[in-house]
Amino acid sequence: MFTVAALYHFTRFDDPAVMQGPLQQKCNELGITGSLLLAKEGINGTIAGSRAGIDAILAHLRGLPGCSDLEHKESTASLPPFPRMKVKLKKEIVTMGQPDVDPKARVGHYVDAQDWNALISAPDVVVIDTRNDYEVGIGTFEGAVDPNTKSFREFPKWWEENKDRFHNKRVAMFCTGGIRCEKSTNYLLGQGIEDVYHLKGGILKYLEEVPEAESKWQGDCFVFDARVSVGHALREGPHQLCYACRRPILPEDKERPEYEHGVACHQCADETTEADKDRFRERQKQIHLARERGEEHMVGYDGN
Repeated sequence: MFTVAALYHFTRFDDPAVMQGPLQQKCNELGITGSLLLAKEGINGTIAGSRAGIDAILAHLRGLPGCSDLEHKESTASLPPFPRMKVKLKKEIVTMGQPDVDPKARVGHYVDAQDWNALISAPDVVVIDTRNDYEVGIGTFEGAVDPNTKSFREFPKWWEENKDRFHNKRVAMFCTGGIRCEKSTNYLLGQGIEDVYHLKGGILKYLEEVPEAESKWQGDCFVFDARVSVGHALREGPHQLCYACRRPILPEDKERPEYEHGVACHQCADETTEADKDRFRERQKQIHLARERGEEHMVGYDGN
């Protein structure tokens, strides 16, 4: 059994490039796999390993500048969730493209998982899902507004075009682990919206703590690792990944006529040309040949 830790922390790293190599080496020494993103605004990622390895790397991360109170969320996986470890440098640890947004300065009101149902049931509250369309497609909260965005960068434009719909409403937002809401709530505060709330610990914390019988969550939650989705109590979900478009699919979707492993699914078959599909087929051929030679050749997962 593998322990999976999802984490993020906003703090000031003066030179994240200096941290990259030593952090990669430490993860390798501990047998940790996954992805960690470093930027001047902090750290974000999901990692997996043994119980002892995860404990050790979390202790190491909390020793980084300004990270002593770094929080994380845990779940488990029966198979290795990631093929390798990557520590990457980014301009932002979650990309919104708004240079004036600063979660370290001010964010919305945190709402614990146990209090979330009462908040989103209030008649004067609008609930907004800040995740991408393919994530919303497999699960969301009852009554939540779907901005239908393909990337988090699109959220400010969507808000500007739709804000009049939410006049005189309190705004409650949520995402997978909480990091997008750190930025989206700061953004809305900067737009003059004062009654802004977000789910502390995100969907993952809610699914972990709120009993299924009391839950207002419908469906599964997309995660950026080999499990693809999780449900209540963070049990592994039924979804798999289309390796052409990286969207989640169900096992029965493989029976649909549009499906070709690694080439297309019903969601992306009309989005690519025949030349694209031929390129994907060649990629699948190379993956198959690499496996026959006993070489590691897996498509990686990245939450950004």
